[in-house]
Amino acid sequence: MLEISDLVKTYPNGLRALHGVNLAVDSPVVVAVIGSSGAGKSTLIRCINRLVPPTSGKVVLNGTDITALGRAGLRKARRRMGMIFQEYNLVERLTVMENVLSGRLGYVGFWRAYRRQFSPEDVAAAFELLDRVGLSGREDARADALSGGQRQRVGIARALMQRPELLLVDEPTASLDPKTARQIMRLIVELAHERGTPALVNIHDVALAQGFADRIVGLSDGRKVFDGTPAELTPDALTEIYGEEDWSSTIRRTEDDEEEAPPSARHDGAQAIAPETAAG
Repeated sequence: MLEISDLVKTYPNGLRALHGVNLAVDSPVVVAVIGSSGAGKSTLIRCINRLVPPTSGKVVLNGTDITALGRAGLRKARRRMGMIFQEYNLVERLTVMENVLSGRLGYVGFWRAYRRQFSPEDVAAAFELLDRVGLSGREDARADALSGGQRQRVGIARALMQRPELLLVDEPTASLDPKTARQIMRLIVELAHERGTPALVNIHDVALAQGFADRIVGLSDGRKVFDGTPAELTPDALTEIYGEEDWSSTIRRTEDDEEEAPPSARHDGAQAIAPETAAG
């Protein structure tokens, strides 16, 4: 369970990015966090794992107060939180497999990590994840040879290699074309549900949030102004989140893309996700 209480973040220049945000996630659901640029979405995500230190308030994950931890305790706590970045954060000169296995670095000793010595179980898990995200056969490709969508799939696999208790996802589709963005969002949601892992997804695209998330949280000027189901995201709610506008064409559930995928990308009857071939 994730519980955020009275979370405040004020930057040294005096900008207050979060104003006493309260949020609880007590089941393995996907929560989309939406709002205008500067609303505090990325700050919220990054305060949870203390990539950005909160000014005050609490972040508690399964009984551990993340905000009270020292350096050693924070390192251990971060192993429990998988992070998927907008800019992928891959090591470009390393292979796909090496990037995925880096998700286990927090669990192996320094010298094993330095020599990239991972257990057979970890290697087998990495192959399984690469197959699941549609990158089977690409394990030896360098990260800098991949398209944007493929890099994001590697980032997803790397985060899941941590076997996290919580997924934090920061703008996973911002740099992708619309079709690839839908594929990536669908993949994140499917994997979170399959593994019973709650996920917070910071996302700009309202239609993607409404079409894939279980729950939507809206931020405006660092304050939580909406918390409900996709069906409850009315024009009035969007006006409160973003401001006055004609939202009639924004609120809708788009139909899933009709696409074929190899059998390796199918899992438990879920919609298949084709390996992305166009540059993302």
